[in-house]
Amino acid sequence: MKFSSGKVLNFSPGKHNELQKAIIESFLPRYGYGAEVLYVADMAKKFLHLQKTKLTELNFFELSDGELPDIVAYSQQKNWLYLIEAVHSSGVISNVRLLELKKLTEKCKADIIFITAFLDHHTFRKFAADIAWETEVWIVDAPDHIIHFDGEKFLGPYS
Repeated sequence: MKFSSGKVLNFSPGKHNELQKAIIESFLPRYGYGAEVLYVADMAKKFLHLQKTKLTELNFFELSDGELPDIVAYSQQKNWLYLIEAVHSSGVISNVRLLELKKLTEKCKADIIFITAFLDHHTFRKFAADIAWETEVWIVDAPDHIIHFDGEKFLGPYS
């Protein structure tokens, strides 16, 4: 896949990376408000794409393998930082994961949007009970819809 900057990402084969590619090519253009991908992982190569300077400017936490979501993207237009977990077999934004990510990003200058993404509804149903409130869900096989886990607002940060 190729970014507008010209940088090419070569994902390793696999469903997880297929999902990440769909997030970048389909979710972010729909819901990202011009978001730029600042970090993306790969199952075989952990730091496939990293814009450490921009993350530092946003006062994002120090990077380490176990703490990072699969994709981090930033919308300058909204000042939103998207933390996206691509779930094929594990790793939803659960209550525990949400608390961890909130603690790690408490000094961040951008508002945080927490998203769990799935390839299909079947996989989503397996994990639905574990997804934290005040987060979003996006499913590749229904790309024009977002499942919002709270009734207060739609796709926006919580204070």
